[in-house]
Amino acid sequence: MIYPKLVREKDCKTDIHIVLYGEGTTEDGEPIIALDANLKCNYQDKAKRVLTAEKVIIQLTAKAYFVGDIAPGLSVISGGQVTVFGETRSIYQGTKARNPDGTVNFTEVEIM
Repeated sequence: MIYPKLVREKDCKTDIHIVLYGEGTTEDGEPIIALDANLKCNYQDKAKRVLTAEKVIIQLTAKAYFVGDIAPGLSVISGGQVTVFGETRSIYQGTKARNPDGTVNFTEVEIM
């Protein structure tokens, strides 16, 4: 059965450089790079104010949506970095949204 694509290629117009880390570390203690690629994504970002006892902190968060599975060699996306609009940010969560037959419909990366 063919499932509809929930993230379409024509909606992915933002250039993004993504580096995904695999599980474990190298002998030097650095993360293992599982993917290092320039891709197109649908990028959505937002900012919010968080008031603490000392000051106001602005939190920037974003989500990047990709068509299909951008890292078929990784079972889960646990971390990495992205560079978009000249800013480098950290990935704190990734999701591979699956169809009922187990194929990946789209990949979502949450950035902070």
